Amino acid sequence: MIKERERSLVANIAAANNFNIEHLRTNFSQVENATFYYISGFFLTVSPPSMLEVAQHALQNNKRFSLNLGALFLIEFFKDPMMQVFPYCDYIFGNEDEAAKFAEVHGLNNSNMEEIAQQMANLPKEGTNPRTVVITQGKNNTVVATPTEVRTFAVNPIEESRIIDTNGAGDAFVGGFLAMLLKGNDLEKCVNGGHYAAGEIIQRSGCVFPSEPAFE
Repeated sequence: MIKERERSLVANIAAANNFNIEHLRTNFSQVENATFYYISGFFLTVSPPSMLEVAQHALQNNKRFSLNLGALFLIEFFKDPMMQVFPYCDYIFGNEDEAAKFAEVHGLNNSNMEEIAQQMANLPKEGTNPRTVVITQGKNNTVVATPTEVRTFAVNPIEESRIIDTNGAGDAFVGGFLAMLLKGNDLEKCVNGGHYAAGEIIQRSGCVFPSEPAFE
């Protein structure tokens, strides 16, 4: 539902709510064939053991595993399963509200978003690859933190009159970011890819892209 360009979402989980680890194991060849994994935090409500098994496979095979925080209630009410998966996460994605809630729930210093992101990056992690935390803030700068560095990236402004539907903006950002990452691009290109995808989504009703993207 859209009201004055602001979104409201009622999820119908449907068949996804029946996913279980037995199904994962039956189809684990699909996991083995992949080199990068992205799982939404919403899956914490369904099958945390499945998430953990994929995360452990990624670690054992030097692959990358990423998680989207998903929603405020997941951070607060699914804290324990989230933190079982967290040490395996090479990339964490979220928005400013989710990051602030994470800081509140975990007792982090929440004086500013840069500090929160870097504290998240420095939480215990399995393996030798440093964690990257990516926090979007709508039209404000996107924050990207590793254990040793914090960078901010400006968002290209879009006129308010051109914004139609903000549903899917966060997911589009992650899609654009990961598409550039998997092509071997540097961090700035990855963030710009995310900004482009999110910017296109919010100027259309529903999750629709132009036939020819203007970003390479």
